[in-house]
Amino acid sequence: MDKAKKKSRYERLYKQIKDLIEKRSNNPTSNMATLVAVLHHKMDHFFWTGFYLLQDGKLQVGPYQGSLACINLAKNTGVCWSAINTKKTVVVADVHRFPGHIACDARTKSEIVTPLKNQNKEVVGVLDVDSSVCGAFDQTDALWLEKIVALVFNT
Repeated sequence: MDKAKKKSRYERLYKQIKDLIEKRSNNPTSNMATLVAVLHHKMDHFFWTGFYLLQDGKLQVGPYQGSLACINLAKNTGVCWSAINTKKTVVVADVHRFPGHIACDARTKSEIVTPLKNQNKEVVGVLDVDSSVCGAFDQTDALWLEKIVALVFNT
């Protein structure tokens, strides 16, 4: 998908998700589930879409769409923990070149992970999106996924 088309689609999805959350929900878990469902079914290059949440020092799967997920991700390993530890979105063009990548599904070729921050700006989890295509994600995805993830806690 070219950048202009991708940006336009994200703009529409942002508005749709914002409207759904603001009018109907005050529950972060419901917001996560709604956000994941919309993104997963509207973005053609999204193969697995979901949240991993910090629980007692563990990073555990939350609401998601796609194939079976890893329940716990080994601490300080992989793309999700990299986003947690740096507090920044991580874009990986080829997961096989990322040291310590955790392969929950062998079909995953590229990945983007965006930190989820609560009202106090503390990182409480991540949005993890996988694609079966190498190089599927870029800075357009990073920018818009950061805006969309901020809707979970209305931050």
